[in-house]
Amino acid sequence: MDLASVSAFTMYKVSKRQKSKDRNKKKTKNSTHQGSLFKGNIENVEEKVEKQISKKLKHSDRKNKHLKTKNKDVKIKRNRVHSAKKKDLRNEQDLSEKSAFVLESSLLSNRVPIHASNSSQNIETSSNVSEESFNFTPITTDSRERGLKAFEWLIAPYNSTMFFNKIWEKKPLHISRKTPSYYKDLISTPIIDVMLRKENILFTKNIDVTSYVNGIRETHNPVGRALPHVVWDYYLNSCSIRLLNPQTYIPKLHLLNSTLQELFNSFVGANAYLTPADSQGFAPHYDDIEAFVIQVEGKKHWRIYSPRSKNEILPRVSSQNFTQDEIGEPILEVTLEPGDLLYFPRGFIHQAVTVPQEHSLHLTISMYQKHSWADMFEKMIPLALQAAINNNVELRKGLPFDIYDNFGLVNSDSNTPRREETTKIIKSLFDNIKDYLPIDAAVDEMNKKYQHEALPPVLNDAEKAVTVYGDCDVMNKNGIVTQRVEIGPDTRIRLLRKNILRMVMEEDGIKLYYHTDNSLEYQGMELQYLEINEDLAPAIETLIELYPEYVSVENLNIDDEAGKVQVAKDLWERGLVMTEYPLENIDDD
Repeated sequence: MDLASVSAFTMYKVSKRQKSKDRNKKKTKNSTHQGSLFKGNIENVEEKVEKQISKKLKHSDRKNKHLKTKNKDVKIKRNRVHSAKKKDLRNEQDLSEKSAFVLESSLLSNRVPIHASNSSQNIETSSNVSEESFNFTPITTDSRERGLKAFEWLIAPYNSTMFFNKIWEKKPLHISRKTPSYYKDLISTPIIDVMLRKENILFTKNIDVTSYVNGIRETHNPVGRALPHVVWDYYLNSCSIRLLNPQTYIPKLHLLNSTLQELFNSFVGANAYLTPADSQGFAPHYDDIEAFVIQVEGKKHWRIYSPRSKNEILPRVSSQNFTQDEIGEPILEVTLEPGDLLYFPRGFIHQAVTVPQEHSLHLTISMYQKHSWADMFEKMIPLALQAAINNNVELRKGLPFDIYDNFGLVNSDSNTPRREETTKIIKSLFDNIKDYLPIDAAVDEMNKKYQHEALPPVLNDAEKAVTVYGDCDVMNKNGIVTQRVEIGPDTRIRLLRKNILRMVMEEDGIKLYYHTDNSLEYQGMELQYLEINEDLAPAIETLIELYPEYVSVENLNIDDEAGKVQVAKDLWERGLVMTEYPLENIDDD
């Protein structure tokens, strides 16, 4: 982000207000362009409808929505769907309708990454084609509510409101459940073994082998692939195994983390730690993340220590390894058993050791790395300074002749009237900078970081049926493509997730940043975005403002009728929107 981007942001807002004032002076006409959402491919896009009309349309659209029959009988023309498949689909709809988040195998098996294949879910593509119809209940869940449900499951039976008011970023919390199976579906030692055998797991990138003996912390990573024989040999020699990004390879962790990130608006990651009995893998240290330790197998004894000073409260970087005499006495000492949870904020020093005769497998779910006020101010202040310089001649005046005589290392202890006078001038000039803080632009930049880091969403069967990830446009034998679908003016759509995209004004135009195509590895690919014409921006605003409600394509807040359909198509093709009902097949008409 630079000053030119902030200026472009201001120009966009000014232009938007001016167009609103001129709304009665110009009648818009429908254009007939056939283009793309990409900037430069759309021509003759007329002036957008003002925001006030959008609000009226919002109320009108809500009214029309409630007039529709809730359980509309939608006729789906496609290849035969087995009755069991339809039953699973209805069950998924019911769960989504209740914003349910239940970590059970029966549910999770129907949730797959949007970019992954799952043969058990594919609708048959044989020559036996028949007309099928079934009641489809539109998905109305809010992804933020699902994120909260997931978090409440994580910390149950603790109250989430009390947690955020009393515990979050303040102090540790231990939850003992006496329910060993509570987290068992997330990960297990057999799951790790299968992962090592089937996936290309690499030392250092995906896995660390560590030890902590006699106060010395060591990493023992060889080069290359982490095959089971090598990993388990280290384990049998009292080394700990740390999986750095297990959510990349374990779908249930992907589901949990991608659901939680909708609540926290920050990347939610995970590490898994497998430690043999009566050993320790890491030295005492503190981290730069909020940590939720989930005990899955065995037992582990934890010691938690307060930050050593105010400077180490909520740190922005992790610490070095400490020795025992550097950290004092623990404020919390507890042995975690399967099903237990331990939370501690960033900055709290911690260490853990397995007990005799008991191995340990735990997960650490983490978030809020580099997600503080300080991180946002690092983006704002340089831009605010540049804007203030451009608008305040006082900042451009030369320094006083005697500034070297009153400031600097040699003069830092002096208390002369001239030094005091100059200090007041400097502080006064600095106070003026705050009037130029580009808060909106800085928040957009923070969200761009989120879009780059976020895990792609996990869709259930009901969601797949109303997105581009469903069974539309199927290639059959003899090169014939069937089950073609098409979005029209009366199609009702909404964003796939609350935080699925971010519209940002930059120096070279408006861009839509999104994470549906992200890798399952942290920042595994370049930041994804679309460039859009400014006249199309109100259509995106409509979808953002109305979420989680649906809006008809014809009610998107732009003047060009063909442009409305094209915007919807382009968002659909990138997995950014879902339709209220499955689209009908146009090739069967």
